[in-house]
Amino acid sequence: MQASSTQLRCAMSHAKLPLLMSLLALMVALPIAAATQNPTMKGSDTASDHAPAPKPLIGMWTLVRCDNVYPDGRRVALYGPDPEGMWLIDAQGDYMMQIVRAKRMPFAANDKSKGTPDEYRAASMDYNAHYGHVGGDAMVMRSHILQASFPNWDGKSGTSSYTINGDLLTYTVGKPSSGAAEGVHGEVVWRHVHS
Repeated sequence: MQASSTQLRCAMSHAKLPLLMSLLALMVALPIAAATQNPTMKGSDTASDHAPAPKPLIGMWTLVRCDNVYPDGRRVALYGPDPEGMWLIDAQGDYMMQIVRAKRMPFAANDKSKGTPDEYRAASMDYNAHYGHVGGDAMVMRSHILQASFPNWDGKSGTSSYTINGDLLTYTVGKPSSGAAEGVHGEVVWRHVHS
């Protein structure tokens, strides 16, 4: 019997959380360090090209929701009910973000290179990841994506307003990876994780 992700999160002791955060910080630091050491890498930038992150953004965040909001006010949960995700932001503003549908279907062939068109489509639509840099001030977030699972976002920069209310951070995405042609904007909510 497999434990649910909620059960696994609850089972994690406070002693294991700093270890997890250290490992995740290393996962963030390695690709970013490689990008800053190799100026020929696509979309690379260096620490001198950006300002530090606003202090309230620094840390680890877990996803609460990720919706597309249509002009008529209708909401669509892009990654289904109870999506999962993690966003790590260090003091320099370097970040790594992953968003995933909580219930995903495995490939029938159990081989990533032998999926069906429907399996590939679901794998693409059910997962969003990118890393880069985030900065800004108390009301506006500026981001630069170095690499993303949606290749059209590679090297892209943008700004969005954000609010922090207690442990919840909410921001909008002006042109989300799906639905932008229909006048949709994204709304993403994260919860700050305290160690």
